[in-house]
Amino acid sequence: MGDTASRRIAVLNSHLVAAERDVASSLQLHDTAASSEAPEEIDYSVALPERLTPTGPWLVHRSAQCPERLISSFPAPDDHIRTLYDNLEVSVSRYANVPFLGQRTVDSKGHAGPYKWMTYGEAGEARTNIGSGLLHLGLAPGATVGLYSINCRDWVLVDAACSAYSLISVPLYDTLGPDAVRYICSHAELAAVACSAEVLPIMLQCLPDCPTVKLVIVYGSQGSKRLPSLPAGVHCKLLGLEDVKAIGREHPRPHTPPAPSDTATLCYTSGTTGVPKGAVLSHGNLIANSAGNFSIIRLQQGDKHISYLPLAHIYERVSLISCLHAGVSIGFYRGNVLELLDDVLELKPTLFASVPRLWNRIHDRVMATIRASNPVSRRLFAAAYASKKAALDRGDPSGGRFGPFWDRLVFSKIRARLGGEVRYMTTGASPISAEVFDFLRICFGATVLEGYGMTETACTIALTHPDDPLSGHVGGPLPSCEIKLDDIPEMGYRNSDSPHPRGEICVRGPIVFHGYFKDEAQSAEVLDAEGWLHTGDVGTWLPGGRLKIIDRKKSLFKLAQGEYVAPEKIENVYQRSALVQQVFVYGDSLRAQLVAVVVPDPEELLPWAAKRSLPADLPALCRDPGVNAAVLKSMQEEGRAAKLSGFEQVAAIHLIPEPFSVENNLLTPTFKLKRPQVQAVFQDAIAVMYARLDK
Repeated sequence: MGDTASRRIAVLNSHLVAAERDVASSLQLHDTAASSEAPEEIDYSVALPERLTPTGPWLVHRSAQCPERLISSFPAPDDHIRTLYDNLEVSVSRYANVPFLGQRTVDSKGHAGPYKWMTYGEAGEARTNIGSGLLHLGLAPGATVGLYSINCRDWVLVDAACSAYSLISVPLYDTLGPDAVRYICSHAELAAVACSAEVLPIMLQCLPDCPTVKLVIVYGSQGSKRLPSLPAGVHCKLLGLEDVKAIGREHPRPHTPPAPSDTATLCYTSGTTGVPKGAVLSHGNLIANSAGNFSIIRLQQGDKHISYLPLAHIYERVSLISCLHAGVSIGFYRGNVLELLDDVLELKPTLFASVPRLWNRIHDRVMATIRASNPVSRRLFAAAYASKKAALDRGDPSGGRFGPFWDRLVFSKIRARLGGEVRYMTTGASPISAEVFDFLRICFGATVLEGYGMTETACTIALTHPDDPLSGHVGGPLPSCEIKLDDIPEMGYRNSDSPHPRGEICVRGPIVFHGYFKDEAQSAEVLDAEGWLHTGDVGTWLPGGRLKIIDRKKSLFKLAQGEYVAPEKIENVYQRSALVQQVFVYGDSLRAQLVAVVVPDPEELLPWAAKRSLPADLPALCRDPGVNAAVLKSMQEEGRAAKLSGFEQVAAIHLIPEPFSVENNLLTPTFKLKRPQVQAVFQDAIAVMYARLDK
């Protein structure tokens, strides 16, 4: 880049006005005087001058860290790392004796013991044995291998073997049923599937309809003699993973390293609207995204990560790639979310990645405990919270002068709920409220980061900065991508909007995927001729080059009066109500009003009912018209507080006691609503609500 261009970029900060003070907490535990000292400005991104981009004037934003170029690998001396294979090879050499993959032992009575660890060096050897065994059993570079289980050590080892021998891994959520397994096995033309004993019955059930699968490998210590028989007419091998390792030791093969442009994985999206789509992600995509995250999140040897979010989801997958690069120790949960807290207390992680659904539950339970405590404890918590919030508002995320005092006196018990050693907390997959985000920073004394991303960008697109005191945004673009906002005239969003540009978020760079497997039509819908990925999300640029997600284009529908509605935005607002656990907002072009199916929060609703002498019977409460009216009122109050337009407020609700879940097929494995399925299940209730409104 020439000197003139560099000078223009250097002065771009003057084009961006000073940061707005948009941090607020709705806890309202204590009145705190606003500080006259403004937080120090953090520059997230800068807009490229017109001469550097043909897209348009001041339209394309890049990370302020390195606006001259997009990074695709780690900084020197690791800039030669371009593939997942390179990444593990470096770590096996650098951290040979460092604990890498940990699992808890369970005795015959079901009691869990301490974590047992495999070192980086041992993992490298196991990876080579597995890969050599796979090749000896007939797999060739370019073949697809399914990974079907909960998170575990063997999942990571088989995935690493795929990278070492240029095989393509295809993760399957452990919650998938037979139909989805059959579809992915057939669509991805899987040559082999590595699975756990728990899901083996489903895999065996599917094999007659999956003729490309020639090898099924079962995790665990058991050998092939203890495995069940194959279904009649199925011609494939069924082996234990230990058998495959033994074959590999007897018939070692040299590694067959992939190129950065080679496909590393087919990552099937969880399918909120229909058939899952297989996103084609290269080694270069995954390394570029991990390197972009690594430039912000300061991981180090000695850190411990608890792995419980599904490895089939790109969020956890890239988290592990980044952890692996830094020599982090990764401990797996036992597969039961009810036992997760016990695993966390045993591991004492320093890194904790999660989704807003869990963070919201932690927030709600802590606040319920505070409300139920004695007056002295409540006042002490309020004083401590107010003190650290005031420091945050002044631009000091550390909690200010008295932060350590309050941490020891008040917040240490809350921090102990996650083991007491967490220093990084990350949130992603869906938006988190500013209130809960600040709550985590204040109560856990950790660096809390919010990311925005998607499968099609190999995970993260934008990420907040550890030193930024402001919340309610998703930070700026990773150094490995650039972002522009495209006009959406039908929604009234334009890049020319004042004071802040608004539009559909479009992403370009080495993190962007190579399209959907065997689906040129859907690939062309999201990837344009210039290489821009159209996300379907609506964003706005805030001061300092911060990106804020404000709407969703893809789930948009029009009401009878012509107004466009984004239901996900409205659902996020209503879920702030203490009485609401989950909500599905519905509307169509034949109706002028919105309705909703609502799952009340039993931990809030049952105490609320007890104070009013109502029965502690959740199904009965859901049928009570008075309860329905109270929940609707609380939702509408949240809507008014969030300044929803009148047409965005629901006019009627239907309460149900059973939550939307993966098990009842109303949520994806990453806890996103399957809108068509929810609509189909509750179509009668929706009709009743509209009939009531028509009277």
